[in-house]
Amino acid sequence: MPHHTALIALLCVGFVMAFVLGLLAQRLRLSPLVGYLLAGVVAGPFTPGFVGDMTLAPQLAEVGVILLMFGVGLHFSLRDLLDVKNVAIPGALGQIAFVTTVGSGFGLWLGWPPIAAIVFGLSLSVASTVVVMRALEERRLLDTRRGRIAIGWLVVEDLAMVLALVLLPAIAGALGSGEQVGASGIAMTLGWTLLKVAAFVAFMLIVGRRVIPWILEHVAGLGSRELFTLCVLAIALGVAFGAAALFDVSFALGAFFAGMLLNESELSHKAASDSLPMRDAFAVLFFVSVGMLFNPAIILQQPLLVLGTVAIIVLGNAAVGYGIVRLLKLPKLTALTIAASLSQIGEFSFILAGLGLSEKMLPQQGHDLVLAGALLSIIANPFLFAWLDRWQQRQQPGAAATQVLADNSEVPEDIGGHAIVVGYGRVGRELSRLLQDRGVPLVLVETDPDRVEQARARGLVTVRGNAASQSILKATRPDTAQLAILAIPQALEAGEIIARLKAINPEISVLARAHSEAEVKHLLEHGADAAVLAERELAYSLADMVMATPPYRAPRAEAAPAA
Repeated sequence: MPHHTALIALLCVGFVMAFVLGLLAQRLRLSPLVGYLLAGVVAGPFTPGFVGDMTLAPQLAEVGVILLMFGVGLHFSLRDLLDVKNVAIPGALGQIAFVTTVGSGFGLWLGWPPIAAIVFGLSLSVASTVVVMRALEERRLLDTRRGRIAIGWLVVEDLAMVLALVLLPAIAGALGSGEQVGASGIAMTLGWTLLKVAAFVAFMLIVGRRVIPWILEHVAGLGSRELFTLCVLAIALGVAFGAAALFDVSFALGAFFAGMLLNESELSHKAASDSLPMRDAFAVLFFVSVGMLFNPAIILQQPLLVLGTVAIIVLGNAAVGYGIVRLLKLPKLTALTIAASLSQIGEFSFILAGLGLSEKMLPQQGHDLVLAGALLSIIANPFLFAWLDRWQQRQQPGAAATQVLADNSEVPEDIGGHAIVVGYGRVGRELSRLLQDRGVPLVLVETDPDRVEQARARGLVTVRGNAASQSILKATRPDTAQLAILAIPQALEAGEIIARLKAINPEISVLARAHSEAEVKHLLEHGADAAVLAERELAYSLADMVMATPPYRAPRAEAAPAA
Protein backbone atom coordinates (compact mmCIF):
# COMPACT_ATOMS: atom_id res chain seq x y z
CA MET A 1 0.00 0.00 0.00
CA PRO A 2 1.53 3.37 -0.94
CA HIS A 3 2.36 5.65 1.97
CA HIS A 4 2.22 8.85 -0.03
CA THR A 5 -0.89 9.96 -1.84
CA ALA A 6 -1.91 13.46 -2.89
CA LEU A 7 -4.88 13.57 -0.51
CA ILE A 8 -2.98 12.30 2.53
CA ALA A 9 -0.05 14.62 1.82
CA LEU A 10 -2.34 17.64 1.49
CA LEU A 11 -4.24 16.81 4.67
CA CYS A 12 -1.08 16.17 6.70
CA VAL A 13 0.86 19.21 5.53
CA GLY A 14 -2.24 21.42 5.57
CA PHE A 15 -3.19 20.58 9.15
CA VAL A 16 0.38 20.74 10.50
CA MET A 17 1.21 24.07 8.86
CA ALA A 18 -2.18 25.53 9.78
CA PHE A 19 -1.61 24.56 13.41
CA VAL A 20 1.91 25.99 13.57
CA LEU A 21 1.11 29.26 11.79
CA GLY A 22 -2.30 29.58 13.46
CA LEU A 23 -0.63 29.21 16.87
CA LEU A 24 1.96 31.82 15.90
CA ALA A 25 -0.79 34.23 14.79
CA GLN A 26 -2.62 33.68 18.07
CA ARG A 27 0.55 34.44 20.03
CA LEU A 28 0.91 37.66 18.06
CA ARG A 29 -2.70 38.52 19.02
CA LEU A 30 -3.85 38.18 15.42
CA SER A 31 -6.72 36.10 14.12
CA PRO A 32 -5.76 32.44 13.55
CA LEU A 33 -7.29 32.88 10.08
CA VAL A 34 -4.11 34.70 9.11
CA GLY A 35 -2.09 31.62 10.02
CA TYR A 36 -4.42 29.28 8.12
CA LEU A 37 -4.21 31.40 4.97
CA LEU A 38 -0.42 31.61 5.22
CA ALA A 39 -0.31 27.81 5.61
CA GLY A 40 -2.07 27.59 2.25
CA VAL A 41 0.43 29.99 0.73
CA VAL A 42 3.28 27.77 1.97
CA ALA A 43 1.59 24.67 0.47
CA GLY A 44 0.71 26.44 -2.77
CA PRO A 45 2.52 26.47 -6.11
CA PHE A 46 3.78 30.04 -5.72
CA THR A 47 6.26 29.28 -2.92
CA PRO A 48 9.21 26.84 -2.86
CA GLY A 49 8.98 23.45 -1.19
CA PHE A 50 5.93 21.24 -0.87
CA VAL A 51 3.12 21.86 -3.38
CA GLY A 52 -0.31 20.42 -2.65
CA ASP A 53 -2.56 18.89 -5.27
CA MET A 54 -4.33 21.86 -6.82
CA THR A 55 -7.21 19.67 -8.04
CA LEU A 56 -8.00 18.39 -4.55
CA ALA A 57 -7.83 21.76 -2.80
CA PRO A 58 -11.01 23.21 -4.39
CA GLN A 59 -12.96 20.04 -3.54
CA LEU A 60 -11.90 20.20 0.11
CA ALA A 61 -12.75 23.89 0.06
CA GLU A 62 -16.26 23.05 -1.18
CA VAL A 63 -16.80 20.72 1.77
CA GLY A 64 -15.49 23.49 4.00
CA VAL A 65 -18.00 25.92 2.49
CA ILE A 66 -20.86 23.48 3.17
CA LEU A 67 -19.90 23.03 6.81
CA LEU A 68 -19.20 26.75 7.27
CA MET A 69 -22.64 27.62 5.91
CA PHE A 70 -24.19 24.87 8.03
CA GLY A 71 -22.64 26.52 11.08
CA VAL A 72 -23.93 29.94 10.02
CA GLY A 73 -27.45 28.54 9.75
CA LEU A 74 -27.13 26.63 13.03
CA HIS A 75 -26.35 29.87 14.87
CA PHE A 76 -28.70 32.11 12.90
CA SER A 77 -31.05 33.98 15.22
CA LEU A 78 -33.96 35.79 13.64
CA ARG A 79 -34.91 37.16 17.06
CA ASP A 80 -31.54 38.88 17.52
CA LEU A 81 -31.81 40.36 14.03
CA LEU A 82 -35.31 41.69 14.64
CA ASP A 83 -34.12 43.38 17.85
CA VAL A 84 -31.84 45.68 15.82
CA LYS A 85 -33.57 45.53 12.42
CA ASN A 86 -34.08 49.30 12.19
CA VAL A 87 -30.31 49.82 12.18
CA ALA A 88 -28.85 46.57 10.90
CA ILE A 89 -30.98 46.08 7.77
CA PRO A 90 -30.71 49.57 6.19
CA GLY A 91 -27.14 49.93 7.44
CA ALA A 92 -25.85 46.65 6.02
CA LEU A 93 -27.67 47.03 2.69
CA GLY A 94 -26.45 50.62 2.32
CA GLN A 95 -22.89 49.65 3.19
CA ILE A 96 -22.89 46.71 0.73
CA ALA A 97 -24.27 48.94 -2.04
CA PHE A 98 -21.71 51.70 -1.42
CA VAL A 99 -18.62 49.49 -1.16
CA THR A 100 -19.72 47.32 -4.09
CA THR A 101 -20.07 50.47 -6.20
CA VAL A 102 -16.63 51.77 -5.16
CA GLY A 103 -15.02 48.35 -5.68
CA SER A 104 -16.72 47.96 -9.05
CA GLY A 105 -15.42 51.34 -10.12
CA PHE A 106 -11.93 50.24 -9.11
CA GLY A 107 -12.32 47.07 -11.19
CA LEU A 108 -13.61 48.98 -14.23
CA TRP A 109 -10.66 51.36 -13.92
CA LEU A 110 -8.40 48.31 -14.16
CA GLY A 111 -10.14 47.35 -17.41
CA TRP A 112 -12.11 44.36 -16.16
CA PRO A 113 -15.54 43.40 -17.57
CA PRO A 114 -18.53 44.78 -15.59
CA ILE A 115 -19.44 41.41 -14.07
CA ALA A 116 -15.87 40.92 -12.83
CA ALA A 117 -15.88 44.39 -11.31
CA ILE A 118 -19.19 43.67 -9.52
CA VAL A 119 -17.92 40.37 -8.08
CA PHE A 120 -14.78 42.16 -6.91
CA GLY A 121 -16.81 44.92 -5.26
CA LEU A 122 -19.13 42.44 -3.54
CA SER A 123 -16.13 40.55 -2.18
CA LEU A 124 -14.86 43.72 -0.52
CA SER A 125 -18.18 44.53 1.16
CA VAL A 126 -18.70 41.69 3.64
CA ALA A 127 -16.86 41.46 6.95
CA SER A 128 -15.67 38.27 8.64
CA THR A 129 -18.08 37.16 11.38
CA VAL A 130 -15.31 35.07 12.99
CA VAL A 131 -13.00 38.08 13.39
CA VAL A 132 -15.74 40.40 14.68
CA MET A 133 -17.11 37.87 17.18
CA ARG A 134 -13.67 37.39 18.66
CA ALA A 135 -13.05 41.13 19.00
CA LEU A 136 -16.45 41.77 20.58
CA GLU A 137 -16.15 38.82 22.97
CA GLU A 138 -12.74 39.95 24.20
CA ARG A 139 -14.24 43.35 25.07
CA ARG A 140 -17.46 41.92 26.54
CA LEU A 141 -19.52 43.76 23.97
CA LEU A 142 -21.71 40.87 22.77
CA ASP A 143 -24.51 41.80 25.20
CA THR A 144 -24.35 45.54 24.63
CA ARG A 145 -26.53 47.52 22.27
CA ARG A 146 -23.63 48.25 19.94
CA GLY A 147 -22.50 44.62 20.03
CA ARG A 148 -25.97 43.41 19.03
CA ILE A 149 -26.12 45.97 16.24
CA ALA A 150 -22.76 44.74 14.92
CA ILE A 151 -23.87 41.09 14.99
CA GLY A 152 -27.23 41.92 13.37
CA TRP A 153 -25.39 43.92 10.70
CA LEU A 154 -23.19 40.90 9.93
CA VAL A 155 -26.23 38.60 9.77
CA VAL A 156 -27.78 40.82 7.09
CA GLU A 157 -24.47 40.81 5.19
CA ASP A 158 -24.33 37.02 5.38
CA LEU A 159 -27.90 36.67 4.10
CA ALA A 160 -27.16 39.03 1.22
CA MET A 161 -24.07 37.00 0.30
CA VAL A 162 -26.05 33.73 0.42
CA LEU A 163 -28.38 35.27 -2.17
CA ALA A 164 -25.39 36.41 -4.23
CA LEU A 165 -23.95 32.88 -4.19
CA VAL A 166 -27.22 31.64 -5.66
CA LEU A 167 -27.53 34.30 -8.36
CA LEU A 168 -23.93 34.61 -9.56
CA PRO A 169 -23.70 31.13 -11.17
CA ALA A 170 -26.95 31.85 -13.00
CA ILE A 171 -25.55 35.10 -14.33
CA ALA A 172 -22.30 33.37 -15.28
CA GLY A 173 -24.26 30.70 -17.14
CA ALA A 174 -26.23 33.30 -19.08
CA LEU A 175 -23.14 35.30 -19.99
CA GLY A 176 -21.11 32.23 -20.90
CA SER A 177 -23.71 30.56 -23.11
CA GLY A 178 -21.96 31.74 -26.24
CA GLU A 179 -25.02 33.64 -27.42
CA GLN A 180 -25.82 37.30 -27.31
CA VAL A 181 -27.79 37.65 -24.12
CA GLY A 182 -29.53 40.93 -23.44
CA ALA A 183 -31.02 42.32 -20.27
CA SER A 184 -34.23 40.38 -20.84
CA GLY A 185 -32.31 37.10 -21.17
CA ILE A 186 -30.42 37.72 -17.94
CA ALA A 187 -33.69 38.72 -16.23
CA MET A 188 -35.32 35.47 -17.35
CA THR A 189 -32.34 33.46 -16.10
CA LEU A 190 -32.46 35.21 -12.72
CA GLY A 191 -36.21 34.78 -12.54
CA TRP A 192 -35.93 31.06 -13.22
CA THR A 193 -33.16 30.76 -10.59
CA LEU A 194 -35.25 32.62 -7.99
CA LEU A 195 -38.19 30.35 -8.80
CA LYS A 196 -36.06 27.28 -8.09
CA VAL A 197 -34.80 28.88 -4.89
CA ALA A 198 -38.39 29.61 -3.86
CA ALA A 199 -39.33 25.97 -4.56
CA PHE A 200 -36.41 24.77 -2.44
CA VAL A 201 -37.26 27.15 0.41
CA ALA A 202 -40.91 26.09 0.32
CA PHE A 203 -39.93 22.41 0.36
CA MET A 204 -37.61 22.95 3.33
CA LEU A 205 -40.19 24.97 5.29
CA ILE A 206 -43.04 22.54 4.61
CA VAL A 207 -41.27 19.17 4.59
CA GLY A 208 -37.78 19.75 5.97
CA ARG A 209 -39.04 21.67 8.99
CA ARG A 210 -40.92 18.58 10.15
CA VAL A 211 -38.69 15.79 8.89
CA ILE A 212 -35.23 17.05 9.94
CA PRO A 213 -35.99 17.65 13.66
CA TRP A 214 -37.92 14.34 13.76
CA ILE A 215 -34.95 12.43 12.35
CA LEU A 216 -32.60 14.12 14.81
CA GLU A 217 -34.80 13.35 17.81
CA HIS A 218 -35.34 9.75 16.66
CA VAL A 219 -31.59 9.13 16.29
CA ALA A 220 -30.89 10.81 19.64
CA GLY A 221 -33.35 8.41 21.23
CA LEU A 222 -31.23 5.47 20.09
CA GLY A 223 -28.53 6.52 22.54
CA SER A 224 -25.63 6.19 20.08
CA ARG A 225 -23.34 9.21 20.08
CA GLU A 226 -21.62 8.06 16.90
CA LEU A 227 -24.92 7.75 15.04
CA PHE A 228 -26.07 11.15 16.30
CA THR A 229 -22.89 12.85 15.10
CA LEU A 230 -23.14 11.02 11.79
CA CYS A 231 -26.79 12.07 11.52
CA VAL A 232 -25.89 15.75 11.95
CA LEU A 233 -23.21 15.58 9.25
CA ALA A 234 -25.49 13.54 6.96
CA ILE A 235 -28.19 16.18 7.26
CA ALA A 236 -25.74 19.00 6.49
CA LEU A 237 -24.11 17.30 3.51
CA GLY A 238 -27.26 15.51 2.30
CA VAL A 239 -29.41 18.64 2.22
CA ALA A 240 -26.60 20.58 0.51
CA PHE A 241 -26.18 17.91 -2.16
CA GLY A 242 -29.95 17.52 -2.58
CA ALA A 243 -30.38 21.26 -3.01
CA ALA A 244 -27.84 21.22 -5.85
CA ALA A 245 -29.01 17.99 -7.49
CA LEU A 246 -32.80 18.45 -7.25
CA PHE A 247 -33.30 22.23 -7.25
CA ASP A 248 -30.10 23.36 -8.99
CA VAL A 249 -29.28 25.81 -6.20
CA SER A 250 -25.92 26.16 -4.48
CA PHE A 251 -24.47 23.83 -1.86
CA ALA A 252 -24.15 26.88 0.38
CA LEU A 253 -27.88 27.65 0.41
CA GLY A 254 -28.77 24.03 1.13
CA ALA A 255 -26.31 23.79 4.03
CA PHE A 256 -27.50 27.14 5.43
CA PHE A 257 -31.13 25.98 5.48
CA ALA A 258 -30.16 22.63 7.01
CA GLY A 259 -28.46 24.44 9.87
CA MET A 260 -31.29 26.93 10.27
CA LEU A 261 -33.92 24.19 10.55
CA LEU A 262 -31.78 22.19 12.97
CA ASN A 263 -31.58 25.35 15.06
CA GLU A 264 -35.31 25.00 15.76
CA SER A 265 -34.80 21.57 17.34
CA GLU A 266 -34.42 21.23 21.09
CA LEU A 267 -31.31 19.19 20.34
CA SER A 268 -29.64 22.02 18.41
CA HIS A 269 -27.03 22.61 21.11
CA LYS A 270 -25.96 18.97 21.02
CA ALA A 271 -26.01 19.02 17.22
CA ALA A 272 -23.80 22.11 17.22
CA SER A 273 -21.31 20.69 19.73
CA ASP A 274 -21.11 17.27 18.05
CA SER A 275 -20.52 18.71 14.58
CA LEU A 276 -18.09 21.39 15.78
CA PRO A 277 -14.83 19.38 15.47
CA MET A 278 -15.62 18.32 11.91
CA ARG A 279 -16.75 21.84 10.97
CA ASP A 280 -13.61 23.36 12.46
CA ALA A 281 -11.35 20.87 10.69
CA PHE A 282 -12.86 21.48 7.25
CA ALA A 283 -13.06 25.21 7.90
CA VAL A 284 -9.29 25.18 8.43
CA LEU A 285 -8.86 23.22 5.18
CA PHE A 286 -11.08 25.77 3.45
CA PHE A 287 -8.79 28.63 4.45
CA VAL A 288 -5.70 26.58 3.59
CA SER A 289 -7.08 25.83 0.11
CA VAL A 290 -7.89 29.52 -0.38
CA GLY A 291 -4.31 30.40 0.54
CA MET A 292 -3.01 27.85 -1.99
CA LEU A 293 -4.66 29.84 -4.79
CA PHE A 294 -3.03 33.10 -3.67
CA ASN A 295 0.10 34.41 -5.34
CA PRO A 296 1.85 36.55 -2.70
CA ALA A 297 4.07 38.12 -5.38
CA ILE A 298 1.24 40.54 -6.14
CA ILE A 299 2.06 42.43 -2.93
CA LEU A 300 5.53 43.23 -4.29
CA GLN A 301 4.64 43.49 -7.97
CA GLN A 302 1.52 45.66 -7.64
CA PRO A 303 1.74 47.36 -4.22
CA LEU A 304 -0.39 50.34 -5.25
CA LEU A 305 -3.27 48.13 -6.35
CA VAL A 306 -3.02 46.18 -3.09
CA LEU A 307 -3.03 49.42 -1.10
CA GLY A 308 -6.04 50.63 -3.07
CA THR A 309 -7.89 47.41 -2.29
CA VAL A 310 -7.02 47.64 1.40
CA ALA A 311 -8.16 51.27 1.45
CA ILE A 312 -11.57 50.31 0.04
CA ILE A 313 -11.90 47.54 2.63
CA VAL A 314 -10.72 49.47 5.67
CA LEU A 315 -11.62 53.06 4.91
CA GLY A 316 -14.61 52.48 2.63
CA ASN A 317 -16.46 50.02 4.88
CA ALA A 318 -15.56 51.92 8.05
CA ALA A 319 -16.53 55.33 6.67
CA VAL A 320 -19.92 54.29 5.30
CA GLY A 321 -20.68 52.22 8.41
CA TYR A 322 -19.84 55.15 10.66
CA GLY A 323 -21.82 57.59 8.52
CA ILE A 324 -24.97 55.42 8.40
CA VAL A 325 -24.97 54.83 12.15
CA ARG A 326 -24.55 58.55 12.85
CA LEU A 327 -27.32 59.39 10.37
CA LEU A 328 -29.58 57.11 12.41
CA LYS A 329 -28.71 59.32 15.43
CA LEU A 330 -26.90 56.67 17.42
CA PRO A 331 -23.95 57.50 19.73
CA LYS A 332 -20.50 58.12 18.34
CA LEU A 333 -19.09 55.16 20.29
CA THR A 334 -21.60 52.83 18.62
CA ALA A 335 -20.68 54.23 15.20
CA LEU A 336 -16.96 53.72 15.84
CA THR A 337 -17.55 50.15 17.02
CA ILE A 338 -19.48 49.35 13.84
CA ALA A 339 -16.75 51.02 11.75
CA ALA A 340 -13.99 48.96 13.40
CA SER A 341 -16.03 45.76 13.00
CA LEU A 342 -16.58 46.30 9.26
CA SER A 343 -13.01 47.28 8.39
CA GLN A 344 -11.92 43.78 7.32
CA ILE A 345 -13.16 40.95 5.10
CA GLY A 346 -13.05 37.19 5.52
CA GLU A 347 -14.73 33.89 4.75
CA PHE A 348 -17.60 35.10 2.52
CA SER A 349 -15.16 37.20 0.53
CA PHE A 350 -13.06 34.10 -0.13
CA ILE A 351 -16.13 32.12 -1.15
CA LEU A 352 -17.31 34.85 -3.54
CA ALA A 353 -13.85 35.37 -5.03
CA GLY A 354 -13.36 31.61 -5.44
CA LEU A 355 -16.76 31.30 -7.11
CA GLY A 356 -15.95 34.19 -9.42
CA LEU A 357 -12.63 32.62 -10.36
CA SER A 358 -14.09 29.15 -11.01
CA GLU A 359 -16.95 30.60 -13.08
CA LYS A 360 -14.47 32.74 -15.03
CA MET A 361 -16.24 35.87 -13.82
CA LEU A 362 -13.22 37.25 -11.92
CA PRO A 363 -9.65 37.38 -13.25
CA GLN A 364 -6.77 35.87 -11.27
CA GLN A 365 -5.55 39.39 -10.51
CA GLY A 366 -8.88 40.23 -8.86
CA HIS A 367 -8.79 37.02 -6.81
CA ASP A 368 -5.24 37.80 -5.62
CA LEU A 369 -6.20 41.37 -4.72
CA VAL A 370 -9.16 40.14 -2.64
CA LEU A 371 -6.95 37.69 -0.75
CA ALA A 372 -4.19 40.24 -0.20
CA GLY A 373 -6.73 42.77 1.02
CA ALA A 374 -8.28 40.21 3.37
CA LEU A 375 -4.93 39.24 4.88
CA LEU A 376 -3.81 42.81 5.48
CA SER A 377 -7.18 44.01 6.77
CA ILE A 378 -7.48 41.11 9.24
CA ILE A 379 -3.95 41.86 10.48
CA ALA A 380 -4.85 45.56 10.90
CA ASN A 381 -8.20 44.96 12.62
CA PRO A 382 -6.89 44.31 16.18
CA PHE A 383 -4.95 47.57 16.02
CA LEU A 384 -8.14 49.45 15.08
CA PHE A 385 -9.98 47.95 18.04
CA ALA A 386 -7.02 48.80 20.31
CA TRP A 387 -7.23 52.40 19.11
CA LEU A 388 -10.98 52.37 19.83
CA ASP A 389 -10.30 51.13 23.37
CA ARG A 390 -7.83 53.98 23.98
CA TRP A 391 -10.25 56.52 22.50
CA GLN A 392 -13.03 55.33 24.77
CA GLN A 393 -10.79 55.54 27.81
CA ARG A 394 -9.89 59.13 26.94
CA GLN A 395 -13.51 60.10 26.38
CA GLN A 396 -14.88 58.21 29.40
CA PRO A 397 -12.06 57.86 31.95
CA GLY A 398 -13.02 55.46 34.72
CA ALA A 399 -16.25 54.47 33.00
CA ALA A 400 -17.28 50.88 32.50
CA ALA A 401 -16.04 49.37 29.28
CA THR A 402 -19.53 48.35 28.22
CA GLN A 403 -23.04 49.73 28.04
CA VAL A 404 -24.85 46.64 29.21
CA LEU A 405 -28.24 45.79 27.76
CA ALA A 406 -29.35 43.11 30.21
CA ASP A 407 -29.77 44.07 33.87
CA ASN A 408 -28.03 40.96 35.22
CA SER A 409 -25.14 40.79 32.78
CA GLU A 410 -22.82 43.02 34.80
CA VAL A 411 -21.23 41.72 37.99
CA PRO A 412 -21.86 44.12 40.91
CA GLU A 413 -18.71 45.93 42.01
CA ASP A 414 -19.33 45.17 45.70
CA ILE A 415 -19.81 41.43 45.21
CA GLY A 416 -17.69 39.12 47.34
CA GLY A 417 -17.66 35.60 48.68
CA HIS A 418 -19.46 34.37 45.59
CA ALA A 419 -19.06 31.19 43.59
CA ILE A 420 -18.07 31.30 39.91
CA VAL A 421 -19.69 28.62 37.76
CA VAL A 422 -18.12 28.12 34.32
CA GLY A 423 -20.54 26.50 31.88
CA TYR A 424 -24.33 26.28 31.77
CA GLY A 425 -24.78 22.93 30.06
CA ARG A 426 -26.56 20.01 31.66
CA VAL A 427 -24.18 19.85 34.64
CA GLY A 428 -23.80 23.60 35.09
CA ARG A 429 -27.54 24.21 34.82
CA GLU A 430 -28.42 21.67 37.52
CA LEU A 431 -25.53 22.77 39.74
CA SER A 432 -26.53 26.45 39.44
CA ARG A 433 -30.14 25.60 40.34
CA LEU A 434 -29.09 23.68 43.45
CA LEU A 435 -26.69 26.40 44.63
CA GLN A 436 -29.20 29.15 43.84
CA ASP A 437 -31.88 27.35 45.87
CA ARG A 438 -29.45 27.19 48.81
CA GLY A 439 -28.76 30.90 48.70
CA VAL A 440 -25.19 30.74 47.35
CA PRO A 441 -24.33 33.96 45.45
CA LEU A 442 -23.35 32.97 41.90
CA VAL A 443 -21.64 34.46 38.87
CA LEU A 444 -22.04 32.35 35.74
CA VAL A 445 -19.83 32.31 32.62
CA GLU A 446 -21.23 30.88 29.36
CA THR A 447 -20.45 31.32 25.66
CA ASP A 448 -23.69 30.13 24.05
CA PRO A 449 -26.17 33.04 23.64
CA ASP A 450 -29.28 30.86 24.12
CA ARG A 451 -27.93 29.40 27.34
CA VAL A 452 -26.98 32.88 28.52
CA GLU A 453 -30.56 33.99 27.97
CA GLN A 454 -31.88 30.97 29.88
CA ALA A 455 -29.57 31.68 32.80
CA ARG A 456 -30.55 35.34 32.97
CA ALA A 457 -34.21 34.37 32.83
CA ARG A 458 -33.56 32.48 36.10
CA GLY A 459 -32.05 35.61 37.62
CA LEU A 460 -28.43 34.48 37.44
CA VAL A 461 -25.72 37.11 37.06
CA THR A 462 -24.16 35.95 33.79
CA VAL A 463 -21.07 37.01 31.87
CA ARG A 464 -21.18 35.99 28.23
CA GLY A 465 -17.91 34.81 26.76
CA ASN A 466 -15.13 32.25 27.06
CA ALA A 467 -13.66 32.05 30.55
CA ALA A 468 -10.28 31.21 29.00
CA SER A 469 -10.14 34.88 27.92
CA GLN A 470 -8.43 37.00 30.57
CA SER A 471 -10.88 39.89 30.17
CA ILE A 472 -13.90 37.60 30.50
CA LEU A 473 -12.44 35.85 33.54
CA LYS A 474 -11.58 39.13 35.28
CA ALA A 475 -15.16 40.30 34.71
CA THR A 476 -16.37 37.56 37.10
CA ARG A 477 -14.33 39.22 39.89
CA PRO A 478 -12.34 36.16 40.92
CA ASP A 479 -10.24 38.31 43.29
CA THR A 480 -13.21 38.47 45.69
CA ALA A 481 -14.70 35.05 44.94
CA GLN A 482 -14.68 32.22 47.44
CA LEU A 483 -15.08 29.32 45.06
CA ALA A 484 -14.98 28.42 41.35
CA ILE A 485 -16.58 25.36 39.75
CA LEU A 486 -15.56 24.31 36.24
CA ALA A 487 -18.68 22.56 34.88
CA ILE A 488 -17.39 22.34 31.31
CA PRO A 489 -16.32 18.92 29.92
CA GLN A 490 -13.19 20.24 28.17
CA ALA A 491 -10.40 19.41 30.64
CA LEU A 492 -7.62 21.16 28.68
CA GLU A 493 -9.55 24.43 28.55
CA ALA A 494 -10.54 24.02 32.20
CA GLY A 495 -6.88 23.58 33.18
CA GLU A 496 -5.98 26.89 31.53
CA ILE A 497 -8.85 28.65 33.30
CA ILE A 498 -7.84 27.17 36.67
CA ALA A 499 -4.25 28.35 36.26
CA ARG A 500 -5.44 31.88 35.54
CA LEU A 501 -7.89 31.82 38.45
CA LYS A 502 -5.12 30.79 40.84
CA ALA A 503 -2.82 33.49 39.45
CA ILE A 504 -5.45 36.14 40.21
CA ASN A 505 -6.57 34.73 43.57
CA PRO A 506 -4.31 32.02 45.07
CA GLU A 507 -6.78 31.51 47.94
CA ILE A 508 -9.76 30.63 45.76
CA SER A 509 -10.98 27.02 45.96
CA VAL A 510 -11.46 25.41 42.56
CA LEU A 511 -13.52 22.33 41.72
CA ALA A 512 -13.69 20.75 38.27
CA ARG A 513 -15.20 17.81 36.42
CA ALA A 514 -13.25 15.15 34.58
CA HIS A 515 -13.90 12.07 32.48
CA SER A 516 -10.68 10.11 33.00
CA GLU A 517 -7.85 9.64 35.47
CA ALA A 518 -5.55 11.52 33.08
CA GLU A 519 -7.91 14.50 33.11
CA VAL A 520 -8.07 14.42 36.90
CA LYS A 521 -4.27 14.51 37.03
CA HIS A 522 -4.15 17.36 34.50
CA LEU A 523 -6.65 19.47 36.45
CA LEU A 524 -4.91 18.90 39.79
CA GLU A 525 -1.55 19.81 38.27
CA HIS A 526 -3.01 23.10 37.07
CA GLY A 527 -4.21 24.04 40.55
CA ALA A 528 -7.64 22.45 41.04
CA ASP A 529 -8.36 21.61 44.70
CA ALA A 530 -10.53 18.68 43.66
CA ALA A 531 -11.62 17.05 40.42
CA VAL A 532 -14.75 14.93 40.24
CA LEU A 533 -14.52 11.93 37.93
CA ALA A 534 -18.08 11.90 36.62
CA GLU A 535 -18.22 8.24 35.65
CA ARG A 536 -16.85 7.14 39.04
CA GLU A 537 -19.38 9.22 40.97
CA LEU A 538 -22.16 7.82 38.80
CA ALA A 539 -20.93 4.31 39.53
CA TYR A 540 -20.93 5.03 43.29
CA SER A 541 -24.49 6.36 43.11
CA LEU A 542 -25.69 3.36 41.14
CA ALA A 543 -23.93 1.00 43.56
CA ASP A 544 -25.69 2.69 46.51
CA MET A 545 -29.02 2.24 44.70
CA VAL A 546 -28.25 -1.43 44.05
CA MET A 547 -27.38 -2.05 47.68
CA ALA A 548 -30.64 -0.38 48.71
CA THR A 549 -32.78 -2.86 46.75
CA PRO A 550 -34.39 -5.79 48.64
CA PRO A 551 -32.14 -8.60 47.35
CA TYR A 552 -28.95 -6.86 48.56
CA ARG A 553 -30.25 -4.60 51.35
CA ALA A 554 -28.91 -5.51 54.76
CA PRO A 555 -31.68 -7.08 56.89
CA ARG A 556 -33.12 -4.81 59.52
CA ALA A 557 -32.54 -5.78 63.13
CA GLU A 558 -35.68 -7.46 64.45
CA ALA A 559 -37.39 -5.69 67.23
CA ALA A 560 -36.69 -7.18 70.68
CA PRO A 561 -39.63 -9.16 72.13
CA ALA A 562 -41.70 -7.40 74.75
CA ALA A 563 -40.87 -8.25 78.33
